[in-house]
Amino acid sequence: MLKHFQKCIALLLLTACTYATAAVSVVDDAGKQVSLPSPAKRIISLAPHITELLFAAGAGPYVVGVSQYSDFPAQARALPMVGGSNAFDIEKIISLKPDLAVVWRSGNSAERVAKLRSAGIAIFESEPRDFANIATNLEKLSRLSGTEQTGYAAADEFRKKLKELKLKYQHQPPVRVFYQIWRSPIMTLNGKHMVSEALRVCGGENVFGWLPSLAPTIGAEAVLEANPEVIIAANGGKIDMLSFWRRFPQLDAVRRDNLFTVDADWMNRAGPRILNGTELICSQLVQARKKRASVSQVNP
Repeated sequence: MLKHFQKCIALLLLTACTYATAAVSVVDDAGKQVSLPSPAKRIISLAPHITELLFAAGAGPYVVGVSQYSDFPAQARALPMVGGSNAFDIEKIISLKPDLAVVWRSGNSAERVAKLRSAGIAIFESEPRDFANIATNLEKLSRLSGTEQTGYAAADEFRKKLKELKLKYQHQPPVRVFYQIWRSPIMTLNGKHMVSEALRVCGGENVFGWLPSLAPTIGAEAVLEANPEVIIAANGGKIDMLSFWRRFPQLDAVRRDNLFTVDADWMNRAGPRILNGTELICSQLVQARKKRASVSQVNP
């Protein structure tokens, strides 16, 4: 009888511990505590970078709805779309019965996000502003979805690759870079954007890093005055942003044929693929340094 009683107590304690450990809690990028009674099994993603983060963190099987342009990985294209980042369909989201919505803090409508909260949906606000924050997002999202083994491994791999890139390129001779995100008007990114962090990893210097606006509009005259050694265009489709600059042979970037492109999705989405873009940029700056050496030999 006593042994039976002891077994019952032990079973009750084990059950209680199991329920206690099932609850998950993290702090999101807005500094808010996000707590769930158990890992989320029905998740809504409200930005393309969030979709990529969730899949990389191992939570892909639990994503039941995504925002427009969530086209990577390929599996995401088959998921129900709940509208654009700033005009998502609240009723459709509620009908999918999510236990977690991961929102883009600066890209989603604050009013609509508030309505999701009022509907009782747990919210995680994602806003990676640097490479370190991408890794922590992977870890936090994996904790919320119960896929820590995959998410923490992905974060470790991201940090490892970043460290390798820094060791290889960061202390190379600096290269002055103009990074263009739009053609008309001409737009770039300042030093606070994650793209500038990628440039720094490669030993590049953003010639417009000093501008106060995150995505400033500039004139062709400003580029001519800055005279970058390299121009990199974020290629998001069929728009050719580089042909315009070929009419200015006085630019070092044109004279040395240092006109490059990089996949805009790699660089604009704060997900693991940003290191693919960073690695490509690093290789482009290596080419520019080699051409610089050739010019020095011709003109001692």
